[in-house]
Amino acid sequence: MHFELSDDLRAFRDLARDFAAKHIAPHARKWDESKWIPDDVVRQMGEIGLLGVTIPEEYGGAGQGLLAMTVVVEEIARHCGATALLVAAHAGLCCGHLRLAANDTQKRKYLPSLATGKMVGSWCLSEPHCGTDAAALTTRAEKASGGWVLNGQKMWVTNGKRAGVFVVMARTKNEPGARSISAFIVERGAKGLEIGEPEDKMGMRGSDTVPLSLEDVRVGDDALVGNLDEGYIDALKVLDRGRVTIGSLSVGLGRGCLEEAVKYAAERKSFGVPLHMHQAIQLKLADMETQVEAARLLVRQAACTFDAGRPDKQAASIAKLFASEGASRVAWESIQIHGGAGYTKDICVERLARDTKLCEIGEGSSEVQRMLIARAEYQKRSA
Repeated sequence: MHFELSDDLRAFRDLARDFAAKHIAPHARKWDESKWIPDDVVRQMGEIGLLGVTIPEEYGGAGQGLLAMTVVVEEIARHCGATALLVAAHAGLCCGHLRLAANDTQKRKYLPSLATGKMVGSWCLSEPHCGTDAAALTTRAEKASGGWVLNGQKMWVTNGKRAGVFVVMARTKNEPGARSISAFIVERGAKGLEIGEPEDKMGMRGSDTVPLSLEDVRVGDDALVGNLDEGYIDALKVLDRGRVTIGSLSVGLGRGCLEEAVKYAAERKSFGVPLHMHQAIQLKLADMETQVEAARLLVRQAACTFDAGRPDKQAASIAKLFASEGASRVAWESIQIHGGAGYTKDICVERLARDTKLCEIGEGSSEVQRMLIARAEYQKRSA
């Protein structure tokens, strides 16, 4: 077991940390209010390699693994959950699906632009009537001359307002269940593709989340990603990795709330001494530090199983569950330590606390993670 990052990973960490401190932290509150992250910031992240960390070098990326992704996402989330979510959805979901299932022609067409930030990617699975039960989706893809015609509605589409390419899951057989769903590439500007306005969310507000409508959207045969009727199977593999990424996003948010609490406890005086001199505050800070450190270890351990070619779905669910719920606890304790100031938008922990809640919902809710963990444990014990 190796707990120290390699030189390459430390370089990625420092790159992301420096960029986040200089170009994200000073503006995160404004982006939260405007519900938008400026395009030039996204391009800058692409130019320095933060959007293509896991994309192979032959397609313009850094060729790193999931562990590197967790390091980068944590550093960004420490200051802004919305920006980290943009990276996670772009690199982890859209690019991740293309990297896993696309053919070489598709990879050469899209991955270089996605790796460098010239184009942002989006991934479309959930629908208005099915989120957790995504296998019940009703968006249809019907075979037509030279391609397919897509019809349906998608919901909770991250990066949808700015995306240049969408990976869309649609049913390709008139049968229920997971083995009748395929994945398709739909480019921005396709006739019949309508992108709705961003949702007015509680947190992660800078990250645009939109509804998507597909009405007789025609794509060619070359738009099919992976094997016919196996798109949902590939999507589950993408989600397994995505849960590790959301775990790292949670670690970043929790770490941000902890670091702000430590700083405030040193500056603020109560009854003649700094807050950190009071045992009640010390106990809170100790629990918060323990939570963040344990979550980071679980997340990185899960990431290493994927990088080693032995993906552990249970480890991914454990990491995501522990890190996301722990981040929320750390966030609320940070607000408590800040007192009245923590309840105002002048203090960034108010925003970070709102951002944490999505981590308990997106890419498999806490309830789903518990079911997956228990199911895997039963299977192991039965075997």
